[in-house]
Amino acid sequence: MTFSSTDSYIATQDLIVAVNAAVTLERPLLVKGEPGTGKTELARQVAQSLGMEIIEWHIKSTTRAQQGLYEYDAVSRLRDSQLGDERVHDVANYIRRGKLWQAFAAPERVVLLIDEIDKADIEFPNDLLQELDRMEFHVYETGETVRARHRPVVIITSNNEKELPDAFLRRCFFHYIRFPDMETMKRIVEVHFPGIKERLLTAALTRFYEIREQPGLKKKPSTSEVLDWLKLLLAEDLSPEDMRADSANALPKLHGALLKNEQDVALFERLAFMNRRER
Repeated sequence: MTFSSTDSYIATQDLIVAVNAAVTLERPLLVKGEPGTGKTELARQVAQSLGMEIIEWHIKSTTRAQQGLYEYDAVSRLRDSQLGDERVHDVANYIRRGKLWQAFAAPERVVLLIDEIDKADIEFPNDLLQELDRMEFHVYETGETVRARHRPVVIITSNNEKELPDAFLRRCFFHYIRFPDMETMKRIVEVHFPGIKERLLTAALTRFYEIREQPGLKKKPSTSEVLDWLKLLLAEDLSPEDMRADSANALPKLHGALLKNEQDVALFERLAFMNRRER
């Protein structure tokens, strides 16, 4: 089984190589890149391409590594003991399986997505080292050891908000998703908007890359944002001529899909003002 581009996801050759290398090595694939470059969607497409189920663990700032293994609900057990419930005699009734346990116990090999690992505490990756390496963990409350029936394909995403520990990095196969060039972006757009007119697409993407390369921009628009923008352009039936920047209108049409903070909007407004003064 090998991964390749799908009908709904365009993968570059180096990304395809990285995914298949990680699957062959049975190592977690650590994927970094700008927000909106398709890291989370990659895991879903890998699962689809390889014919596997996907289990998604979306990390928050409050997420603890233990939650991925299991949680012991002592409060419910105490309540049931007060009510005389017979379930209280079996501690296993109060063990809730986490995403790693679900992946380990799956009857067939699955894709396990650990999404945005850099949102969690700095110790979070270290707390999962042994479990991801050995593919097993111990449940202290019941005394059992949970081992993976089939080693899952583990895909870990990061927006590079904080550095990950060296010990964790050593256990991963790493890939950085570079922002797509113009030709790759055209292929991506064709997947989402088949039959889009070439002149409109070229004009829109030319304008889009000009915006991304503008010095002083606080947040560069991403792949997902250009797709939203193009959807609006098509809905409004705008022409290639509407994409052009001029001294009176430095802001792109429907710029709210691309520029996501007031500083960047103000930057383009200042550029328009300066251009008008020069004239």
